Amino acid sequence: MNTFTITKEYITLDQLQDVLSTNTIVELSQECKEAVEKCRNYLDQAVSGREELIYGVNTGFGSLCNTAISEDQLSLLQVNLVRSHACGAGKEIDPEIVRIMLLLKAIGLSKGHSGVQLATVERLLYFFNNDILPVVYEQGSLGASGDLAPLAHLSLPLLGEGEVLEKGQRKSAGEVLQSHNLEPIVLQSKEGLALLNGTQFMSSFGLWSVLRGREILQGANKIGAISLEAYDGRKNPFNENVNAIRCQEGQMVVAAEFRRLLAGSELIDRVKVNVQDPYSFRCVPQVHGASFDALSYVFQIIEKEVNAVTDNPTIFPDEDEVVSAGNFHGQPLALSMDFLAIAIAELGSISERRTYKLISGTRDLPAFLVTNPGLNSGYMIPQYAQASIVSQNKQLCTPASVDTIDSSNGQEDHVSMGANAATKLYRVIDNVFSILGIELMNASQAIEFRRPGKSSPVLEEILHLFRKEVPLTENDTYMHPRMEASKNFVKNELWKINL
Repeated sequence: MNTFTITKEYITLDQLQDVLSTNTIVELSQECKEAVEKCRNYLDQAVSGREELIYGVNTGFGSLCNTAISEDQLSLLQVNLVRSHACGAGKEIDPEIVRIMLLLKAIGLSKGHSGVQLATVERLLYFFNNDILPVVYEQGSLGASGDLAPLAHLSLPLLGEGEVLEKGQRKSAGEVLQSHNLEPIVLQSKEGLALLNGTQFMSSFGLWSVLRGREILQGANKIGAISLEAYDGRKNPFNENVNAIRCQEGQMVVAAEFRRLLAGSELIDRVKVNVQDPYSFRCVPQVHGASFDALSYVFQIIEKEVNAVTDNPTIFPDEDEVVSAGNFHGQPLALSMDFLAIAIAELGSISERRTYKLISGTRDLPAFLVTNPGLNSGYMIPQYAQASIVSQNKQLCTPASVDTIDSSNGQEDHVSMGANAATKLYRVIDNVFSILGIELMNASQAIEFRRPGKSSPVLEEILHLFRKEVPLTENDTYMHPRMEASKNFVKNELWKINL
């Protein structure tokens, strides 16, 4: 079993992907343990016997920031905070996202600027390592005072309250703690605030999205190459020279990838009758490339956020200072995830246009890609479904980050709505897997009408593996299972295939 140690070193998203995709145990380094304990000890000394108000430590929260709390009630203050803020609504979020939240919360608290107990950080990692996943709901965060409601649901089980999924089974948190011989965490001053302030709901969706976004882009390029050959398209729009003079990095990367994917293909080298292809084929480097550039930008933003301290107030023991500021504000994430949703949705939009061309009965392809159209509707209606999903994505891409609303009696008067951006992005990504799956069904069907000519080795391997999951359509059949199988192939297998 692998072990990953959280240190003070910068953590890359590729490292986290390795941790999340394998059976890896996560632990704190000795330097992180010492930093956490040093900060906790400093805070205890700062509060003990002093009348000075420190926000969220010996005061109320939000607009109650000037209400003093006596020293003997500081622990209860934090427990009350967690309980009262567990106001999530809507659907339960994917346990895969909750698992990321546990890890990112532990990383943020490990920096030694949050004032938590070492036991609290280690309990988060215990949950992560033992697949104990709190039940968290998708609605309730404004993305500004941290992801308050979702993080409250994440934190309640530390206290033995709320619900968790253990090995996929829903149980009460108290029951699970007992079965593991664990005592509930007794929160100390500021700890509830440290747990609830922070951007880990948004950033967990962001991390999942950029990793899935890379897979979508790889899949879109491969499927686009198959569609290009199935449509008897031209390869010269992917030449190095014409793409280099545009000077856009993503465009050059995508064009180079298409040249790699098409290398050794008989089909692409056939003499072409058509002088030009439609934009959905000819402009793939420009469109896919722009999404590549957007993804690269958002990847950097998310990676920085993973390494950040985003709770409030922030404690600096060496400077003898506690700063009440706004690192929990989700604006960098909200803007980035709105941007990424648009970039990923565009990969789906151009995919649907390629599908539309493939079923149009042009370039020696039969209408709707069946040998007996009329009696058979063939691939007519999967494109309807694809168009519907594309249209929904357009609606989901209305930016969340342009919205704001007052909360806490106007103390929190500008919010990011980053949590809404995050959950919308999640839906866009899932939709694009469906869209690409439908294109691959059509492209793999269409390319059979170009036989006996062969494609490149890598594209032939993709087609071979795909046919094991989705058979050729000769007569009308029940399409939904094939669409789902195609989506799952794109989501789970396609991006791994590289020769």
